[in-house]
Amino acid sequence: MTDRSVSHGSFTIDRVLPSKPERVFRAWSDREQKAKWFPVGEIFEFKVGGREYQADNGPNGAQFVFDVRYHDIVPNQRIVYAYEMLMDGRRISVSVATVELVPEGEGTRMIVTEQGAFLDGLDNSRQRQEGTEQLMDALALALAN
Repeated sequence: MTDRSVSHGSFTIDRVLPSKPERVFRAWSDREQKAKWFPVGEIFEFKVGGREYQADNGPNGAQFVFDVRYHDIVPNQRIVYAYEMLMDGRRISVSVATVELVPEGEGTRMIVTEQGAFLDGLDNSRQRQEGTEQLMDALALALAN
């Protein structure tokens, strides 16, 4: 029998981006725009109740699955979604994430908050925050171009 465990964690990433909220929202909501900073998978249904699904092999050869359900979308203001991550068919985490877009000067303050349950020692809040920080760096770079 496999040892089972769960650890909980949350983090917030607060960034000011040099683009208006409409452009930042489009970077999350439009398949072509999102593909500039995030590996968009075979399913991309950006709507309340919609799903996003992406499976890919990681650097160590393990297969990772990112499976999302969108629960709340307020254009140019807010996105709330829940997602699970799997590694080689094993669920490693389940999270709720909120993206808030607030006008700030000529740009946008983007606040990303995630609360997660990290399962069986296969993932943790620190690793997830680091990965999300890298994605937000990629988003900022995509918006700068």
